[in-house]
Amino acid sequence: MSDSFSLVPSVPFPKVATEAFAVEFCRFLDQTDAVARSDQLFDLLSGFALNFDCPWIAYGPLRPNQKVLPLARCDPEVMLNYPDEWLKRYSEMGYDRIDPIINKSRKRVCAFRWSEVYSDASTTEIERRVFDEAAMFGLRSGISVPMHGPDSSFAIMSFAQPSECEFDNRTITYLQLAAAHFHLKIARLANSSGIASAPNLSPREKECIFWVARGKSSWDIGIILGISDNTVNFHVKNAMRKLDVTSRTVAAMKAVDFGIIQL
Repeated sequence: MSDSFSLVPSVPFPKVATEAFAVEFCRFLDQTDAVARSDQLFDLLSGFALNFDCPWIAYGPLRPNQKVLPLARCDPEVMLNYPDEWLKRYSEMGYDRIDPIINKSRKRVCAFRWSEVYSDASTTEIERRVFDEAAMFGLRSGISVPMHGPDSSFAIMSFAQPSECEFDNRTITYLQLAAAHFHLKIARLANSSGIASAPNLSPREKECIFWVARGKSSWDIGIILGISDNTVNFHVKNAMRKLDVTSRTVAAMKAVDFGIIQL
């Protein structure tokens, strides 16, 4: 399994581009504050993803013993806007039973490019066919974001684009954060009868989680705060435990939702 303390590699983004996408992300967070319907949340997420040339999104939860995730509009828990022709083909061919994204997502805690799965030596030719045919229907590149929660809860969010260009690290960071925020909002809507109280994070835990939310690696955070990356990981793990999550990305977005940190 991938290192649970890695988000995505930190890269020196142009200042103007970084500020522009940060503004769009903060706008997305603000817009979702008062939303009380899942379809409205999905529309807002779709609008945000268009900033990164991603017109197609698919989201769905998986139970611990569930082997497949059917991409069907009739499933109330699944939200997606994939092309109808691709959904029909996906269903007719039974691709939900062999889709390598599902298997890969169970083993990962961070977002991954579809191209990584395609080129993986363990991916079979039959599994690669899913990607090949998706490309024929316009979904030529994509990323998937696994989201693991308590009690083995699990969901997958995928973003796809018509271009064959690879997703850069900046794009992956913002889409992963947006996916985590969306997932938490959906969970909160489903459990709206109970209002959880914000956990008490130490000042150092708040600092570390703030920089996680800004897409920084543990090494970067250590340099910024003047502490070792092992110390950063220690504080991040404590924050994850208090926030009852298994992913540092979800921890960051949960801290934002609780008002513990502000971006």
